Amino acid sequence: MIRYALVCGRKHNFEIWFGNSADYDRQRKRNLVSCPACGSTKVEKAIMAPSIGRAGKRGESPAPVANEPAPLAAGPATETVAMISPQEQEFRAKLKELRDHLIKNADNVGKKFPDEARKMHYGETEHRSIYGEASPEQAKELHDEGIEFHPIPVLPDERN
Repeated sequence: MIRYALVCGRKHNFEIWFGNSADYDRQRKRNLVSCPACGSTKVEKAIMAPSIGRAGKRGESPAPVANEPAPLAAGPATETVAMISPQEQEFRAKLKELRDHLIKNADNVGKKFPDEARKMHYGETEHRSIYGEASPEQAKELHDEGIEFHPIPVLPDERN
């Protein structure tokens, strides 16, 4: 799985996950990639900063770091902020609602997600809604086996 930061002709920024870079190219060529804010299919890849983990206290997992555009100039105690349109606010609210619904109504299987997804796909256990963790390699293996799954949307802090 690969996540691309995209920008439409009207300068709306958004992100979409694809199985691989060829999937993005095929879907874009067929005008299947569109801006969630305005529906435009004139979409290009945006510049993305690499995702770098931070070391926490001993025994803690590194905190996830979202891919954000790199700041233009490093200044003291600055923070990246944005104003979003009412349409983008509505889209974000719907993503939050979807995420909350999934977490409330699905079983958290943690790191067992790839195994549980396979058991359900191959009929070894009854199908149910689950969520959990999978490495990029595990996600690729599931995708290659034809097992359908989707990343749960990660939203910026509510204070933005």
